[in-house]
Amino acid sequence: MSPSSPSNRPNASTASTASTDDLPPALESLWRMFKLAYRVEPRLLSVSLAMTLFTALPQALVGLWLAILVGGLGDGDRRTVLWAALGLAGSAVLTWYLQVVFDRVQRRFRDRVSIAMEAHVASLLATVATIAHHERREHVDRLEVLRRHTFGLDHLFMSVFSTLGWVLRLGVVLVLLATRVHPALVLLVLFAVPTVVSATWRPGVERAAEERAAPHQRLARHLFALGTTAAPGKEVRVTGNGARLVAARRAQWRLWYEPMASARWVTARWNCLAWAVFGAGYVGAVVFTAAGLDGSPGQVVLVLVVGSQLTQFVAAAVGELGFLRSIWLDLSRRLMWLEDYAAAADARADGTPPERLVRGVRFDHVSFRYPGTDRLVLDDVTLDLPAGCVVAVVGENGAGKTTLVKLLARLYAPESGRIEVDGTDLASMSVREWRSRISGAFQDFYRFELRALDSVGLGELTLLGDRAAATTAVERAGATDVVDGLARGLDTQLGPTWDDGVEVSFGQWQKLALARGFMRDEPLVLVLDEPTAALDAETEHSLFDRFAAASRDGSPNGRVTLLVSHRFSTVRMADLIVVLDGARVAEVGSHDELVARGGHYAELYAIQAAAFL
Repeated sequence: MSPSSPSNRPNASTASTASTDDLPPALESLWRMFKLAYRVEPRLLSVSLAMTLFTALPQALVGLWLAILVGGLGDGDRRTVLWAALGLAGSAVLTWYLQVVFDRVQRRFRDRVSIAMEAHVASLLATVATIAHHERREHVDRLEVLRRHTFGLDHLFMSVFSTLGWVLRLGVVLVLLATRVHPALVLLVLFAVPTVVSATWRPGVERAAEERAAPHQRLARHLFALGTTAAPGKEVRVTGNGARLVAARRAQWRLWYEPMASARWVTARWNCLAWAVFGAGYVGAVVFTAAGLDGSPGQVVLVLVVGSQLTQFVAAAVGELGFLRSIWLDLSRRLMWLEDYAAAADARADGTPPERLVRGVRFDHVSFRYPGTDRLVLDDVTLDLPAGCVVAVVGENGAGKTTLVKLLARLYAPESGRIEVDGTDLASMSVREWRSRISGAFQDFYRFELRALDSVGLGELTLLGDRAAATTAVERAGATDVVDGLARGLDTQLGPTWDDGVEVSFGQWQKLALARGFMRDEPLVLVLDEPTAALDAETEHSLFDRFAAASRDGSPNGRVTLLVSHRFSTVRMADLIVVLDGARVAEVGSHDELVARGGHYAELYAIQAAAFL
């Protein structure tokens, strides 16, 4: 296989599921990629480039040796024949030797660079201060492509090297035609222009067609997953929806494939026409040499061989250019976009949070809407969370409870207004420092399939592996029964897909996540965003009651404890209850005050209380 032969490359159509019109220029992104690779592997990058060019030369000279050989045979010059034969043998051996060496160098370079690229993308995604890039649809599309193909970004360099190698081969054979036959034969390259135009135009047309049909492709994948994965398996079988899913998936696949097939047929016809133009030029060059110039047998052989090589080199160069444009440049532009996005989103504030809260946290006329939407999730919210206070936030779904928590954790920035910590704007504080002073558990927790010790310990990396700290956190979360029920206690591997791994129930996962949130001893803010939704009401009430008591009695740093729950029987023990309704703060007060007021809280509390009578 030649050094330019694409291997294990993703299909061009799968690398462009989002529009890239607003992404940075291709050449700049390519330059950034090469700078990154040079920083990682300067020697291997230079050697790979040099060997690509060296490997191209022996192959390009084959036509010259054949022409000399035929000329020597015609003249009866045995010495010329011998030198030509040695030249052919030397080109063959050198091509083989350089190819073997190049394969080894290329494999090493690609391994090193692909690992570096994957680490670079992971670092960018993990260190962006906010999480907007994980939730905005247009960003998710771009990131999905990057995640899917990051480990193959090393192909970009091979594609560039191969393109340069084919261009060098083209240059050599054109020089041979001009100097050994006739300068006019250089014009043969003009007949290749339509193929170049076709190769650079074709991927864009096919990509545009795929992007228009992308929703159907995503839905087809989703329907396939519904019919073939375990999670929806029970409902699919109980409802008897299997055949319907198969039919719907087939219909969506057709809606995606038919526009794609149509676009490919159109581009294929133009591509065939372009190559017909080049073929006509090639035939004309042979006729011109044999008849018009009355060329020698050696010249005719040179035109035939070099012309054939020219066809191969043009096809390879054009194909590599199309591939480079359709996939690797597109991916490099996405990576450049991610770098720029991460740099723009990086909070450069370096202020330090206070050691203890004196006044507390204040939301001052805060408004927020999620990117890409028009509806305000929080609308001019002004709210005080006093130091040392247990605050409960209640409201119907979509009222903005979790959004309040996200803003407090600086996962998003307010659209207007500000959040103050003891009178200091939270935006002026270091994100890293602030997050090291908050802790908590969330309703959409993640299941870390590690040892139970590490799954809990991730709540405080400085204590990861500390058995005493993890045990304390488990006790705080009321998860002792979960750990005691594991075969090896904290040393048990979680997750049934791992060796010796065990599956635990959703409620047990939630208790372990809660324990993870209690790994930090003295956070300034403790956030509990419906972390016990899978537990029964009595257990949740008992846990929250213990959290509240601990916050009031054992928090020397003025900790604010923020509870989010739908269960009004649970939050009644809070010092302060905040009722959100329609993106605004509807009521604030203690349970007794709000019930006596007879407002929205009292109405919702009465509805829930009646359900238990």
